[in-house]
Amino acid sequence: MSQQIAYVIVTPYSLYKSRTGGILSRLITRTGLDLAGLRMFAPSTELVNEYAETIVSANDPQDRKVQELLKVYVRTNLAPDPKTGRRRRVMVMLFRGDEAVRKVRSVVGNLSPNRQGGETIRDTYSDLIVDDTGNVRYFEPAVLAAPTADEAESKLKLWGRHSDPDGGILENVTSYAPGELPERTLVLIKPDNFKFPTGRPGNVIDFFSRSGLYIVGARVFRMSTAQAMEFYGPVREFLRTKLKDGVGAKAKEIIEKEFGFKISETDQKALGEILGPLQGDSQFDNIVRFMSGHAPGEIPQADWTKPGTEKCIALVYEGVNAVSKIRDVLGPTDPSKAPPGSIRREFGSTIMVNAAHASDSVENAKREFGIVKPGENNFKQVIEDAFGKL
Repeated sequence: MSQQIAYVIVTPYSLYKSRTGGILSRLITRTGLDLAGLRMFAPSTELVNEYAETIVSANDPQDRKVQELLKVYVRTNLAPDPKTGRRRRVMVMLFRGDEAVRKVRSVVGNLSPNRQGGETIRDTYSDLIVDDTGNVRYFEPAVLAAPTADEAESKLKLWGRHSDPDGGILENVTSYAPGELPERTLVLIKPDNFKFPTGRPGNVIDFFSRSGLYIVGARVFRMSTAQAMEFYGPVREFLRTKLKDGVGAKAKEIIEKEFGFKISETDQKALGEILGPLQGDSQFDNIVRFMSGHAPGEIPQADWTKPGTEKCIALVYEGVNAVSKIRDVLGPTDPSKAPPGSIRREFGSTIMVNAAHASDSVENAKREFGIVKPGENNFKQVIEDAFGKL
């Protein structure tokens, strides 16, 4: 068995209909593959034309007529809108593992007007409707994927070459009514969703789709210790202060039980002043370890800037009142206090292991963008690691 890289292209229509989470869940759970990369694209006419020319293939088990339909579909629906010139949103997912191309394609499925069930992604999300004479009335493939490893390589190299000019955090891909002021906010799907192949990352994205917002940036990454320290830096002083009373009371209880003498309120407060910051630092280290894999004291300082061991997904959502809408769907930090139907109530376990992070203001979103860099192109690096320089 050899490690392969496979791709799935989520079409503009599937993105518009918020089917991304369901598609990702099926791909992870039914293939068991590693989600190695995500990138949003606003394909140029050049990229669309080059990709369309690769669609029809003797190696594809789909009917030649369906392949021709796909070629026309790509030219028509992935290219910039001919009326407005506005580019369309496309998401490309990369999966890595043994027989990745075959596994992905089996979950994606083929297109047919006679499908009966919902076994594959295309069974559920695509449409190929013909009339009584066999003419196509409506066609939507939902996703695109390569039929063979060789074709996956050539097409991935194509998307990799265009991943800088045509991909990243997308601009001017959605329209708004006069007077509407869109915001952008950051979401991190945290490492607790990636401990083993599970549908949770896709399920979390599916929950966020209720916000009605648009994904304009996506990246799979491993947060470094330095990034985690900077990202959660504002929390550190809060923890050092917040925990004083609780730590002081706990220390009083333990000392009185262990040594049999009473601690005054004044001494209890003094214990809190001493131990609270230490407990706060310990909790901060736990957060950094959870997000990156290592607390600062566990690895040499020279390694703090290296990618960590824990996987995250960074998503950029755009829309009117994006910050508050995302926070409403996410729920409060403590899952036990989150309302039914919120992400943290459904998927969170503790205040730290709580499924996802979301910016609490536009200003903090900008700060967090600067740390996480959701537009950074490690998508291309995954392709080059597999196939060499593009």
